[in-house]
Amino acid sequence: MAYGVLIVEDQEMPRRLFEIYVGGSKQYELKGTLTNAALAPDLCNGGDVDLVLMDVCTALGSSGLDAAEVIKREHPEIKVIIVTSMPEYSWLKRARQIGVDSFWYKDAGKESILNVMDRTMAGESVFPEETPLVQLGMATNHDFTERELEILKELITGDSNAEIGERLGISAGTVKRHVENMLGKTGFHTRTELVAEAGRLGIVIRSQ
Repeated sequence: MAYGVLIVEDQEMPRRLFEIYVGGSKQYELKGTLTNAALAPDLCNGGDVDLVLMDVCTALGSSGLDAAEVIKREHPEIKVIIVTSMPEYSWLKRARQIGVDSFWYKDAGKESILNVMDRTMAGESVFPEETPLVQLGMATNHDFTERELEILKELITGDSNAEIGERLGISAGTVKRHVENMLGKTGFHTRTELVAEAGRLGIVIRSQ
């Protein structure tokens, strides 16, 4: 008996590749394809979906992590694999918190998605140890502390140090010090330059 698979991916090329992988395997059967993650929980109510391949950023700004949380809450028996090409630091942690079964980086190249699917359906939880390494100025994303990444993500809002500090429960001076540390590590001259490049590379993404 083949496992029913739902693919949630708004980019045409990876979506077609996933369809080919599923269609070419005797162990899996394609049950549907979506570009908007918000529609995924409803498609899981029919009882014929055993596994969901879910991107994080999908059409109309819909979050795959939000959809995965609903699916795992309402149908804990359905396996969910988050797939993404973005190195956003917080997604791994949140995926674990909401009960996602496995997590796969599209461009990692270390392990095929079919292998991750097989291991996941066998009851294994497959997670990378860390996000992909990305160069940011003179530093990499792995050179930042979790607090620095947290503040870097907040900087995307354009809010002041005081506003960011209030949300994070720290002082404006502490926010300023962390920003200065990040500028020193990367060699960027302004926080605007730092945030623009970090956002372009997907190291921090405000939504999702």
